[in-house]
Amino acid sequence: MHFDAFDRYHETQSFLHRLDPRVKVLVTVIFIVSNALLPDGAWIAFVSAWIFLLANNLISKLGIGYTLKRSIIALPFALIAITVLFSIPGEPLTTFNFIAWQLTITDNGLLRFVSILIRSWLSVQMAILLVAVTRFPDLVHALEHLRVPAVLTTIIAFLYRYLFVLTDEVLRLLRARESRSGAAPGSRSGGGVLWRAKVAGNMAGQLFLRSYERSDRIYNAMVARGYAGHLYTLNPHEMKSSDYYATAFAIAVIFILQVVGRF
Repeated sequence: MHFDAFDRYHETQSFLHRLDPRVKVLVTVIFIVSNALLPDGAWIAFVSAWIFLLANNLISKLGIGYTLKRSIIALPFALIAITVLFSIPGEPLTTFNFIAWQLTITDNGLLRFVSILIRSWLSVQMAILLVAVTRFPDLVHALEHLRVPAVLTTIIAFLYRYLFVLTDEVLRLLRARESRSGAAPGSRSGGGVLWRAKVAGNMAGQLFLRSYERSDRIYNAMVARGYAGHLYTLNPHEMKSSDYYATAFAIAVIFILQVVGRF
């Protein structure tokens, strides 16, 4: 089983790893919300938030640039906000033609777009750090302790648990397809686009049927073992004094970022 296909937890001994998962989830959520509330162009606050992130990377013993390297892949998704370049009124900076439209980039639009990029980049880095220093079961139980609806946490837990199984099923289907698609040297295996679409459709159908049957068997087995809609843990998750101090310090830093961002 490819159990590590989606697992981003890094086993090591650090202060962040030992913190209660509720503290890490709470600080991460507050940090992301704080970033969203910062005014456009709050450069000093953005830089300060990044320094706070780098300091946490250092404390986690994952390397000061750990989240920086892994967050680059998420930046293209922030380009969905590119329309603000042309939709926010302001002083025109440049105008160009795109297909049948004449688009004008304004100074306020550029300011909003860059601010959105930075906010997204900082938030993604914080989320990456959270999953790197927190085991996924602890993360789910932290969400339960923070009063997230049990239906949501259960769905998240099962989705995460059985993504590995689905990945194995997909890999088995791909191996079976490759074994049936032999070709002579120098020639391409398989058929045209329609043939490939048909094969992909059959694979998707088989994957759905296998997943449905497996989920039915697993649910019956869980009910037979006493499952009543709640996931239990052997980790009691008791808050210590260091958890309270860390929470207070992180919230104070985030509050200062908000103050700095408004002056």
